[in-house]
Amino acid sequence: MSKKIIRLSKSCLSNNEKQAVLKVLDREFLGMGTEVKKFEDELTKFFDRPVVCVSTGTAALHLALQAAGIGSGDEVLVQSLTYIASFQAISATGATPIACDVDKDSLCLDWKDAEQKITPRTKAIMPVHYSGGVGMLDDIYSFARKYNLRVIEDAAHAFGTKYKGKKVGSFGDIACFSFDGIKNITSGEGGCIVTNDAKVLKKAKEARLLGVENDTEKRFSGERSWDFDVKCQGWRYHMSDIMASIGIEQLKRFSEFSYNRQKLADLYDSFFVDNLRITPISHNYGEVVPHIYVVRIKKMINRKHLQEKLLEVGISTGYHYQPNHLLTYYKRNSHKLPISEEIFSELLTLPMHPDISETDVRFISTNLIDFLEYA
Repeated sequence: MSKKIIRLSKSCLSNNEKQAVLKVLDREFLGMGTEVKKFEDELTKFFDRPVVCVSTGTAALHLALQAAGIGSGDEVLVQSLTYIASFQAISATGATPIACDVDKDSLCLDWKDAEQKITPRTKAIMPVHYSGGVGMLDDIYSFARKYNLRVIEDAAHAFGTKYKGKKVGSFGDIACFSFDGIKNITSGEGGCIVTNDAKVLKKAKEARLLGVENDTEKRFSGERSWDFDVKCQGWRYHMSDIMASIGIEQLKRFSEFSYNRQKLADLYDSFFVDNLRITPISHNYGEVVPHIYVVRIKKMINRKHLQEKLLEVGISTGYHYQPNHLLTYYKRNSHKLPISEEIFSELLTLPMHPDISETDVRFISTNLIDFLEYA
């Protein structure tokens, strides 16, 4: 009999999502149509701000950068400790991602380090809301105003997180979210751009449909453009009705999801509060909705061995993330980032999703503490 594995992350789906997909399949219109419009409308209510839905969170970042005028020869400041999507979205525009260090407590962008990397080509800054927290967001916006930079928030981890009582995405310049299979809500794949900038919204809407002007309105009414013009580089980045139908049902369940994530993260913290080697990333879980739960393990020299021991008892783990400035494709533009490099060697990500029980968290935490000798 196979051992139960507590998965690091997973989609949490009910019968409602499955039935919603079947209804779309029965209509036999699977592309971008009324379900996408409905999802956009519901998200607009959620953020109290206009929303454009796209095929992935990476597409959201790419289109947001392009719509903000970022392109060849420009530079974008971004923390190195992030998923490769952040860097790839920047380089996809022709711009150069400039790797910055992180704050050692929040693991979010250190604007003071970013300031050392400003050049006349710097046009934007991309703070990454690591694990759901936002770090020094006020300082980053003050820094951006000082240097006249656009701010494109990579909020893939932070759907539902609040900062000073306001939802991330409901304020600021541009925020991009991901709805892939393991995020705080999912649409299977998918993402969105949230902003009050009407020009960015218009450009993103057209670019997601290969640059075809005014095609969004046609798609939402069940038609398509036959006689059209194209004035910009576009991409096939639109969301499908299948994806949106899942997202609509997930959004209805978000209060349940967020409560469970916050409760589980608080419980994890309680097990490690007195441990001298395990340091959780500090968050106020009254406001932060965690996408992942990350700890730092001091003096860890064999993360792989520790992970193997945990897997033997049915606990899947990971680490988020390998710094991008160490990857071959991005090394050429990088400096040493001592905090990111030191922290990376200490990171371990523990299972986090709404289907985990409190008993699971107790089992995971107890075994991690017991197996520290293998780290």
